Amino acid sequence: MCGIVGYVGTKNCVPILLSGLKRLEYRGYDSAGVAVIDIDKSKIDIVKTKGRLTVLEEKLNQNPIEGFVGIGHTRWATHGEPSDENSHPHVSQSGKIAIVHNGIIENYLKLKEFLIKKGYTFASDTDTEVVAHLIEYYYDGDILDAFIKTLEKIQGSYALGVLCLDRPDMILAARKDSPLIVGLGQGENFIASDIPAILEYTRDTYILEENEIAIVTKDKVEIVNTEKEPISKEVFHVTWDVSSAEKGGYEHFMIKEIMEQPKAIRDTLTGRLPDDGFEVNLDGIKITKEDLQKLNKIFIVACGTAYHAGIVGKHVIEKLTRIPVEVDIASEFRYRDPIVDENTLTIVISQSGETIDTLVAMREAKAKGSRTLGIVNVVGSSIAREVDDCLYTWAGPEIAVASTKAYTTQLICLYLIALDFATKLGTISYEEFAKIRDEIKRLPEKVEYVLTHRENIQKYASEHFNAKDIFYLGRGLDFAVAMEGSLKLKEISYIHSEAYAAGELKHGTIALIEDGTFVIALATQEKLFEKMVSNIKEVKSRGAVVLSVAQEGNTDIENVSDHVLYIPRTLDILAPVLTVVPLQLFAYYTAVQRGCDVDKPRNLAKSVTVE
Repeated sequence: MCGIVGYVGTKNCVPILLSGLKRLEYRGYDSAGVAVIDIDKSKIDIVKTKGRLTVLEEKLNQNPIEGFVGIGHTRWATHGEPSDENSHPHVSQSGKIAIVHNGIIENYLKLKEFLIKKGYTFASDTDTEVVAHLIEYYYDGDILDAFIKTLEKIQGSYALGVLCLDRPDMILAARKDSPLIVGLGQGENFIASDIPAILEYTRDTYILEENEIAIVTKDKVEIVNTEKEPISKEVFHVTWDVSSAEKGGYEHFMIKEIMEQPKAIRDTLTGRLPDDGFEVNLDGIKITKEDLQKLNKIFIVACGTAYHAGIVGKHVIEKLTRIPVEVDIASEFRYRDPIVDENTLTIVISQSGETIDTLVAMREAKAKGSRTLGIVNVVGSSIAREVDDCLYTWAGPEIAVASTKAYTTQLICLYLIALDFATKLGTISYEEFAKIRDEIKRLPEKVEYVLTHRENIQKYASEHFNAKDIFYLGRGLDFAVAMEGSLKLKEISYIHSEAYAAGELKHGTIALIEDGTFVIALATQEKLFEKMVSNIKEVKSRGAVVLSVAQEGNTDIENVSDHVLYIPRTLDILAPVLTVVPLQLFAYYTAVQRGCDVDKPRNLAKSVTVE
């Protein structure tokens, strides 16, 4: 998500901070800022702004600042809309402490309430500002002690860089669940959230681990634990070039983003699904039991990949709440005078929050009296601002045009919405709720398992990348995922592919199956497994080559398939999160084999803001 850079040395740090932040622009951001210790004036100078780095540079040109120690940040908004006030760095009430932060502080509201009672005032809507004030609250002359006490109080994920005016020669840094590195130079040292930020200056780094604290001065870097005990670290020497480093060593952003899905799912779940109790936290969305009881229908409206997520959402919401759900393509919904009124809830889904068809469809629904709920990935986007309620996916920036981690996090949000509505309506027992809740929390590690076995998928892609046509088959939730798998293949490999409800195949489309036709069959739904086996037999008898995807243990699928990929066993309702991953990988490796521009497929744009 956000980008962090810090410098301690003998040079003016501002150009170095800006250079590092530019190297992190690929991560996506909506605001930027720097904090620099001005020793002569005994203060910390803060310059920050909403918008691009060029806006920050203009501000710095108009009001130059200088210093030998500083921190910089590019922010991707999660708490509080993009604005000058919400931009990082944030300062404590006295102005003595400045911090930058990547991640999410889960218990910030509780801490904020505590600090307000202690007399602290807040200048932003962010979770981060709480950390700056809390460090000051604990500060009694030893900034390291105050930092450690703060780390013990905050919950969630973080990478933190801290300046203290009383220690103008030092930066403190720590991380939990968000990456942070320390760059090792000669007479200068650095911190950064990613390697590209500092490659211009050094290739020697420490990779900080969980709960390690870095004490960084120009001549020395100490790593300690929360007991202040020293930790010995091995130097990691970077051998990549800058372009590769921006992609984390991956060849393309798409594969990097596929690999980021476990973290994206964890982030989207953070603070929303308590380990116990019978509730879901939808970030303050106040849709009550009475509101839900008035509904006669839910519409889910979206485009492309988000539309496919919506189809999964329809199955899940109807199963758990028994409220009728209709899914519509936004460009169709807006022109067909949909039957929507005050007893309708319209859920719109968009990664960018700027998809024009979805935005206008939302406005159409709102004009007819419908309450609107947005699932988006970009804080402060048009849809986020205009819907009545908004649930953010927290997937982080998605650079590749083909959406991957946005899709899986959209699914997670739809599961959370379905669970929340079901608990309020009483259509789910605590036992069933707890079963689904506990299994959702296991999804990140199960996605990781699928990703660690990606070489099998790469092998199948190398065998079938010259296919002229590929068919995807599935039933129920598998059909919804088959649609997304087919879209991924089409948009980045340019192979013609189609997804079909497997039971519909015999009503005409099976005429297209001939010797050598490649078919990907999804069979992860236990109640439909035998039916899918029959459908696979139908295409096999006509010469198809079949790659099947099934849950572990269902080895009978091997008797009717040429190849089988197994996903870890999970609840049928949650299987789409796991099933889609091998399909994303297959599309990616196929496109690579064909020499396609994976991150920028022809004729496509990341954010579709025109009709």
